[in-house]
Amino acid sequence: MILLVILAIILILAAIVFIRTKNFNPIEEAPRKYEKIKFDEKAAVKSLAELVKCKTVSYYDHSKEDNKEFKKLIALLPKLYPNVCKTLTLKKFKGDRALLFHWKGKVKGDAAVFMAHFDVVPVVEDEWTKPAFKALIEDGVMWGRGTLDTKVTFNGIMSAAENLIKQGFKPDSDVYFAFSGGEEVSGPGAQMIVDYFKKNNINLSMVIDEGGAVVKDIFPGVKEECGLIGIAEKGLLNLKYDVKSSGGHASAPAPHTPVGILSRACAAVEDHPFKMHLEGPAALMFDTLGRRSTTLYKMIFANLWLFKPVLDIICKKSGGELNALVRTTSAFTQMEGSLAPNVVPPTASMVANLRLNPSDTIESAVEYINSVVKNPDVKVSVLEGENPSRVSRIDVNGYKWIKEAVEDTWRGCVVAPYLMVQCSDSRHYSEISDRVYRFSAMDLTAEERKTIHGNDEHIRIETIHHAVEFFMRVMKNC
Repeated sequence: MILLVILAIILILAAIVFIRTKNFNPIEEAPRKYEKIKFDEKAAVKSLAELVKCKTVSYYDHSKEDNKEFKKLIALLPKLYPNVCKTLTLKKFKGDRALLFHWKGKVKGDAAVFMAHFDVVPVVEDEWTKPAFKALIEDGVMWGRGTLDTKVTFNGIMSAAENLIKQGFKPDSDVYFAFSGGEEVSGPGAQMIVDYFKKNNINLSMVIDEGGAVVKDIFPGVKEECGLIGIAEKGLLNLKYDVKSSGGHASAPAPHTPVGILSRACAAVEDHPFKMHLEGPAALMFDTLGRRSTTLYKMIFANLWLFKPVLDIICKKSGGELNALVRTTSAFTQMEGSLAPNVVPPTASMVANLRLNPSDTIESAVEYINSVVKNPDVKVSVLEGENPSRVSRIDVNGYKWIKEAVEDTWRGCVVAPYLMVQCSDSRHYSEISDRVYRFSAMDLTAEERKTIHGNDEHIRIETIHHAVEFFMRVMKNC
């Protein structure tokens, strides 16, 4: 009798899983009329090349920066984008490292904001196989620091407006272009612009900044290109672990040295990952892309009520971006001990960089870490931290405009919301808007993504064109 009951339960579960999997299909949308976008492609490529040639490298130590290069870039704008500079007003903020262009609309209404940054990270030029700041073009590819991060979107925004103005377009509502020259070093530019919007009671219909992109082979079982629009970004937390001792000669050590105690703490944290949270942006992404996955993965995503532990194991084992989407991550990045090999250090420390899931906070993360370490001799302190951004809405025009522009620019790609695991300037806008979106207007290969902040950064010419086309499509809705 018991066996029959167990068998019946198994059959019922199997039937539920089968039915839910069978019905877990992509949601059909009404077809739209496709509009071909025309613009000056050669001018867009030439303009990006001129921007890349400016060595706008930012450093935390500002004395290392060449301010002339930043001024050079700003001085080029009227030449590269004459219609924009004649039509839009420009407000410069402290040190010219934050620029705010204002494109006045036909009627008063909520404004759209297009963001980018024109500073870049340093390069070790000897390690590059191509010049880092000459914008060399070979075989349909432009090489140079900033081609991807993010002078391509800076140029895409400005070139889009340049061509639209030339074609006689004027937006219905106000449009702002908010550019920072210090994003890579967490500069104050974006915050100053947000404060300006707050002070002047400017309401926003949409904010778009760098973030997701059109990518392939990033989601289990999905073969199509995926256009990922970030609707939130993870928080940032740097934690320091300290252990003190009386020190002494290494020939007669105590049972546990400070470095040994820290090592145990490190292992404990890595062996006990933060809890998986399948909600918000991650849940929306899994629901959208899971419907297009292969049968096995579709069965998992359609029945997370049953297979959530399986997904948790897959994410833990795979690590990387998939794991980062569903939990707070902790990466140990620094460790310091004795200055000599034969001395037990009186103090030892290590630092971990955490990226906070929207379900966690700085306080909850510290509490969890202490509960895992379980050692009062290990003092955990916050070096710096910022809680996750708020989650933006996807049931509004701003998201719809971006989604449709992605679908029409990269025909055949699947668009999904996602959680951005890095930090960007757009996090500041969460103070004033729940319509902040993170999408870098590019289709990127895995190899191209690796060159962001790395050696031999480069971009395909067709990607430069796609960026301009994308922004033109979005602006035409504003």
